[in-house]
Amino acid sequence: MRTKAIMVGLTMLGALLVGIVPAAAQIQGGRSELHLYAGELFGGDLTDKSVSGRKPKLDDDVTYGIRYGYDFSDAWGFEVSAGYSPNSATNAPGGDINLNLTTVDLDAVWHFTPKARTVGYLTFGAGYAIASLDDPIRGTVGVQTVSIGDDSGFSLNAGVGAKFFATKDFLIRVEARYRYLDSLVDRFNTSLNTVETTAGVGWAF
Repeated sequence: MRTKAIMVGLTMLGALLVGIVPAAAQIQGGRSELHLYAGELFGGDLTDKSVSGRKPKLDDDVTYGIRYGYDFSDAWGFEVSAGYSPNSATNAPGGDINLNLTTVDLDAVWHFTPKARTVGYLTFGAGYAIASLDDPIRGTVGVQTVSIGDDSGFSLNAGVGAKFFATKDFLIRVEARYRYLDSLVDRFNTSLNTVETTAGVGWAF
């Protein structure tokens, strides 16, 4: 996971260096943006205790979604997004269990090179995460027989990215984002520290 995140970071840095030459402002106050994205979510432990000697984990899997943003100025804007990951709970007793993860977020966006062709930005915000397990995770914790279901909870996120404007209105976007998930299961739950690396296309209007 760390290697992939580093590669994405280096790619974004290279894009910034290539596109740093000043031009007409790519980010302008009063404009909207619509983005489609896809990438990979890197998961973590779902429970704080072993179940039948194993700790179930949120798998590393694909994620995709849509974002809408509005720029108040050349530097600042906000963004609402919805994402989906057709994931699974791995390392569970009896085998993997399908776990679909839906996230919704509201974020602030700070563009730190708004006049360059490649616009670098930082983003941070909060949202809600909804997990849906096909079947409960069943096993034993100590001497207790347990059945663990899905749950929902708040999330926090922060990321860094770059928007490359191929034209005034069409852009390519890459991003690495840290996401804190409060809980995805209803018993023996633990918070998750996850990472998402994504790429996509967008339209400014």
